[in-house]
Amino acid sequence: MLSCLHTFVHTLPEVGLSYLFVALSSPRLLCTAAKQKSNGQNLEEDAGQNEQKTDLPSTEKTLMEEKVKLEEQLKETMEKYKRALADTENLRQRSQKLVEEAKLYGIQGFCKDLLEVADILEKATQCVPKEEIRDDNPHLKNLYEGLVMTEVQIQKVFTKHGLLRLDPLGAKFDPYEHEALFHTPAEGREPGTVALVNKVGYKLHGRTLRPALVGVVKGA
Repeated sequence: MLSCLHTFVHTLPEVGLSYLFVALSSPRLLCTAAKQKSNGQNLEEDAGQNEQKTDLPSTEKTLMEEKVKLEEQLKETMEKYKRALADTENLRQRSQKLVEEAKLYGIQGFCKDLLEVADILEKATQCVPKEEIRDDNPHLKNLYEGLVMTEVQIQKVFTKHGLLRLDPLGAKFDPYEHEALFHTPAEGREPGTVALVNKVGYKLHGRTLRPALVGVVKGA
C-alpha cells in the first residue's frame, strides 16, 4: 500500500488534485494507477532498448560500408602512387640517356665539318706521284710527308673521340653503313660486296655519321 502511494504521488501532476481524493478513498484504485504508471515507464524503457538493438546492426553495416570504401580509396591511391613512381623512374632514365647521348654525340656537327678536311688531306696525298717523292726533290718530299703526318694525326684525334673510319672495300654491302652509287660486274668477286670505295665513311660511337660511298658488285 505504501509503495503504491509513493508511486502514485509522482503521478500527481498528471492525474490532478481531484483524482487524489478519489484515489485515497479507494486503495485499489490507487494501486491500479501506480501500476499503470510503472508499466508505462517499463514500456518506454523496453522501447528504448529495442530501438538501440535495432540501431546496432545498422551502425555495423554503415561501418563496414565505410571500411570497404576506405580500402578502395587506399588501393586506388596506392596504384596512382606506383604509376607516378614508375613515370618518375622512366623520366629519370630518359633524361640520363639524353645526357649520355649529348656527351657522346654533342660533337657530331663539329666532326662532320672536320671530315671534309680529312677528305682533302687524303686526296692531296693520293695526288702526289710516288716516283716524284725523291731526295733530289726535297721540297715536294717534305710537303708530302707533312701532309701524311697531318692525316695520320687527325685520324688519331678522330679515334680518340670515338670517330672511326669506314673503308669497306671487299666487305659485304651494308645499307646502314654504305651508300651504293652504282652496281658493276666484277669477275672473281662475290655479288653484293663492295667493289670500289669512292669516299670513305665514318661512325661516331657506333652510329653512322657518314656512310661510305661505294660501288657494289652486280649479281649474275
